[in-house]
Amino acid sequence: MSMLQVETDSLGRPIELYYEDIGYGPPVVLLHGWPFDHTMWEEQIFALASGGCRVIAYDRRGFGKSSKPVDGYNFNRFVDDLKALLDALDLHDVTLVGFSMGAAEVVRYMSRHLGQRITRFALVSAITPSMAKSKDNPEGADEAKFDDIFTRIRADRFTYIDQFVGQLLDTSSVNAAKLAWIKSLAEPASRIAMLGCVRAFAETDFTGDMAAAINLPSLVIHGTEDRIAPFAMNGRRTSDLLPGSIFRPYEGAGHGLFATHASMLNDDLLGLVRTPPSQTLPPPVF
Repeated sequence: MSMLQVETDSLGRPIELYYEDIGYGPPVVLLHGWPFDHTMWEEQIFALASGGCRVIAYDRRGFGKSSKPVDGYNFNRFVDDLKALLDALDLHDVTLVGFSMGAAEVVRYMSRHLGQRITRFALVSAITPSMAKSKDNPEGADEAKFDDIFTRIRADRFTYIDQFVGQLLDTSSVNAAKLAWIKSLAEPASRIAMLGCVRAFAETDFTGDMAAAINLPSLVIHGTEDRIAPFAMNGRRTSDLLPGSIFRPYEGAGHGLFATHASMLNDDLLGLVRTPPSQTLPPPVF
């Protein structure tokens, strides 16, 4: 078990991130989605490590085996934690991959830390550029929607998780055992962390971060039938704001691509890792 202390709380108690560091080769760092932990990447960790990569996957603070403080649930703190991990492991030429909320962390890291140590990145089922309704995002969720999520998690987070996973996946595309496993990935999460993250992605607009993102080889991968982060509102707009990226729509797919389209996603991520920085990406894998 590997733990990295990233800071201390107001009483001097350590706040630590749990991470796994597997394989040899070019480093790939995986950022998980909400409300899961790094083990959601099981299929990708296996494929990337088997394909000659060094894979680092960690639990965001408040989730999985990482520390669960009462505060610090904002995107600046999240990406400062990421930077601490990259620095501690002294990683270079990193391919950074984020799923859903993790994709937003990739974008904020590229802006806040100027893409240090990163050579390529992928945004999978991204919640960028924004989840909330605004003049630029009229199809986004209004404040009442986020308040409802907040209320339901406070009342019974396990029932909420069950309903959320039903939206995340086309449940007919995964068997009962895998469905139960995916639901279990949210159980170790702190309720405080779950609620703090809802507020964070409700209140954060990443449009400015994307404009500042370094122009690196990148993939935007999104399901056309995504019910969590709708295709037009999030996938298409994210791609439009990153004109140097390759946009890979997954036809008919929902949000949980890591489970429902694992083989396709694995191939696309390996293709990205193997792309020299000065070259274009390989053609899509269908």
